Amino acid sequence: MNKQIKIGTRGSKLALWQAYHVQDLLKKQGLDSEIVIIDTKGDKILDVSIAKIGSKGVFTEELEDQLASGAIDIAVHSAKDMQSSLPEGFELIAFTEREKVNDIILSHQKGIDYKDSSKPLLLGTSSTRRVATLKHFYPHIQTVEVRGNLQTRIAKMESGVCDALLLAYAGAHRMGYDEMIVDELSLEEFTPAVGQGSVAIESSTNLDPEIKRQIIAACHHQETGYRLEAERAYLRVLEGGCSIPVFGLASVKSQELTLKGGIVSLDGRERIVQEVKGSFTNAVQLGETLAQGILNAGGDKILKDIKKGLNT
Repeated sequence: MNKQIKIGTRGSKLALWQAYHVQDLLKKQGLDSEIVIIDTKGDKILDVSIAKIGSKGVFTEELEDQLASGAIDIAVHSAKDMQSSLPEGFELIAFTEREKVNDIILSHQKGIDYKDSSKPLLLGTSSTRRVATLKHFYPHIQTVEVRGNLQTRIAKMESGVCDALLLAYAGAHRMGYDEMIVDELSLEEFTPAVGQGSVAIESSTNLDPEIKRQIIAACHHQETGYRLEAERAYLRVLEGGCSIPVFGLASVKSQELTLKGGIVSLDGRERIVQEVKGSFTNAVQLGETLAQGILNAGGDKILKDIKKGLNT
């Protein structure tokens, strides 16, 4: 096959790492590709929180325009940035093997102990899930909104905006900042955002089926696929965008899938967590079952309050 696959991506260093990673996977299968950089709304508007811009497609809309026009064949995203329901005409065709999913604290200050309530600590983050989780478990910690790509956030921290950053391990690790990781947070308390640690490949539903098959064969990691199928089905029922503090993590062990997820109120007072298990072939159903359980346990009220709070 001679066709060169056009890979659309945002221009940040982390987004480019993801695009090059996908390019390498394609190359291993003998597929040629080129990378096309596209600016998105989420990259341009840095002084407003994601929740205020509107969480649907803030990092994906412009990429989808290019997919629809055929200017690119696939778009590469952080799986956790993908809205739970894609617009008509688009699909996620592959998820790359998942990186470690933990949240971390990143800083130049080595002596930081986030559990020590006697010492003030100011953490930079743009995630409502992380802020609400901190309020629940560690109310002594203060937070400040820090957005932008990883390099921008680190520069803001270095200028004194905060003591440390609260981030996903995957991004810090991929950018080579391992030596600045001062703490890896427990998955029990800081259950990650749906999809955290995987790269998602999106295409138009009009993509040539043969090209699509080859991309899937080169890039898709099956176990990660089952895990994300369950997590994304869970998120879809809850209608959680980037601005809703919903969390979910699936794991697979010898054909059994365990999905743990929940929701936390914006003030951190209420946190509902449940778990479901079943065959990985029922991933979608498990996700929907968990979401229904969370809603029935009071999650529906928390969701309503959150949406009201974000609209004011």
